[in-house]
Amino acid sequence: MRVLVTGVKGQLGYDVMNELKKRGYEGIGVDVAEMDITDSEAVAKVMREVRAEKVVHCAAWTAVDAAEDQVELCRRVNALGTENIAKMCKELDIPLIYLSTDYVFDGEGTRPWEPDDPVTEPLNVYGQTKYEGEQAIEKYLEKYYIVRIAWVFGINGKNFIKTMLNLGKTHDTITVVNDQIGTPTYTYDLAKLLVDMLEKEEYGKYHVTNEGGYISWYDFAKEIFRQAGLTVNVIPVSAEEYKAKAKRPSNSRMEKKKLSEHGFDRLPTWQDALSRYLDALGERKA
Repeated sequence: MRVLVTGVKGQLGYDVMNELKKRGYEGIGVDVAEMDITDSEAVAKVMREVRAEKVVHCAAWTAVDAAEDQVELCRRVNALGTENIAKMCKELDIPLIYLSTDYVFDGEGTRPWEPDDPVTEPLNVYGQTKYEGEQAIEKYLEKYYIVRIAWVFGINGKNFIKTMLNLGKTHDTITVVNDQIGTPTYTYDLAKLLVDMLEKEEYGKYHVTNEGGYISWYDFAKEIFRQAGLTVNVIPVSAEEYKAKAKRPSNSRMEKKKLSEHGFDRLPTWQDALSRYLDALGERKA
């Protein structure tokens, strides 16, 4: 199997390439230098030359706060870029996996979001443009997976865990939001599932995070410090007090039973994922 992976320099693209190699598949990784997804001619040229049998589209604008000030640039990457790839997948008649986000929902309530829930009001520019990417895929393709994820962390790139570890080594006390609820997603575990999806044809929309229950960012920070053996006083604060530019969802709970219903293995618990990740970073003490 020959697979084109976009956004190969990001957290997830890096792990998808490694997982493909482990299973003996050929991964062709591209980032903006090799294929600018906002340039339809560049996308067409590369995809025709590469002759991939399947595509995993990880590339995205993910700077959530910056997107509020750079709306059109964010839209060009997340919506137009995805449309360009979807059109070529249609032309070449190959399936696509698109990585989306819980931010397509309004983030309210407490009920876990179902994959087939209607999207009515994305919470911010990032969520809106990722949803526009979903719409482009549904418009052009029949063979696709839309995989919504949340609270992502991986070896390659920045994430909440790395931020907490850095703060924990330089601060005795920190504040962390405690009224946003969800579950983390380890890209190493996610990559294995995505390659499982490439091996099957159970197309549709799926929600994917690690198992282990729903938590707040505050709960997550406390467990990071516990496993890393760092003594830090973590003070819970509300999202209102934190004051980020882009509004974040209070409800990032994701319903994942559809994975089991279609024969896919669910991800390990987030606690286990965190332990393995800290080991990979050389940071685990617990």
